Amino acid sequence: MKIYLIAGEPSGDRLGAALMAGLKALNGDISFFGVGGPLMQAEGLDSLFPMDNLSVMGLAEVLPRLRSLLRLRDDAVADVLAQQPDVLITIDSPDFCLRVARKVKAAASAIKTVHYVAPTVWAWRPKRAAKMTKAIDHVLALFPFEPPYMEAAGMGCDFVGHPVVAEPVASEEEAEVFRVKHGLGENPIILILPGSRMGEVGRLAPIFGEALRSVVKSIPKARPVIVAAGPVAARVRELVKGWPGQPFVVDPRGRSSERAQTEKRAAFRAANLALAASGTVSLELAASGTPMVIAYDMNWLSRKMIKRMLRVDTVTLVNLVSETRAVPEFLGDDCKPTEIAEALVALVTDAEARQAQTEAGELTMERLGRGAEAPGLRAAEAVLRVIGVEPTGVEPER
Repeated sequence: MKIYLIAGEPSGDRLGAALMAGLKALNGDISFFGVGGPLMQAEGLDSLFPMDNLSVMGLAEVLPRLRSLLRLRDDAVADVLAQQPDVLITIDSPDFCLRVARKVKAAASAIKTVHYVAPTVWAWRPKRAAKMTKAIDHVLALFPFEPPYMEAAGMGCDFVGHPVVAEPVASEEEAEVFRVKHGLGENPIILILPGSRMGEVGRLAPIFGEALRSVVKSIPKARPVIVAAGPVAARVRELVKGWPGQPFVVDPRGRSSERAQTEKRAAFRAANLALAASGTVSLELAASGTPMVIAYDMNWLSRKMIKRMLRVDTVTLVNLVSETRAVPEFLGDDCKPTEIAEALVALVTDAEARQAQTEAGELTMERLGRGAEAPGLRAAEAVLRVIGVEPTGVEPER
């Protein structure tokens, strides 16, 4: 089999790597092609170009890079057509991936197309599902409420679970080792997660830093620990200079992916609370049982346009999956240091609020498939069904 995969950001890289591992477990005779990050490359992908070239978010942010993105799109389409894979699997990053799939389908309709991560049509731009049907044969959904939206538009869809439920969580012992190793002692740890893209880090770090100043006044012994994504780690180090509380940066550069992930998980477990950019990270924090506040801002034009199109009153995944509003969020015009700081301090003092987050997090993990078959394997089984191939490998124990 020839499998072509395209991922555009770190969360997609994790999904792609787990899917590739599942496919290899079910069928050993596979060649992988496409675009991916370090995790997918570790599973055997030789990336056509650096995945980081696609890491851009926001309507207005795309415009200055439009020409280069179109060139990358055309390069990817040409490579897919040259390889003639059994299936093209596009992973999230819909603005780029679906354009590739659409051109591939128009030129070679026999190539099966699967999109991994259903577009958030339940949140905004609902007509996207209908537009996908010209390019996509099947969708792999992360959330249990998504298949009806895709099926109503005319595509097949499987809920395969979210990869966060299959990822390890650090133990208390590992968290304690993290504290001792980095000289954090028994001080309260405030975990700061400013995002994985250069643009969002540049916007959010000053806001997060200002909020932290107010928090440290209320909690003088608090130590900020900033977990940086590899592509933006150097920029993060620059931006946190001068932050109060002796900030410590968890920098993955120069480490293996496994070691970097182990350190990140230990930081999550060791933290007393977290301030994070909106995104998948809220699920990782919930899996670790870390109370959180979510905040996000973007370019002024993108902010105004998206606000008008939103169909939900929260974008935090823990809130959506658990059907609660346990996690405070500050988005767009509300992404202000004073309000964020007040919410963080309240989490320290309000045991009921922390308990509500714990319960919402546990419910979220249950609904996303914790304890069931690994999402990567479920996704692999769905892909094989789409292309009509019987598993020939030995399935891992479930």
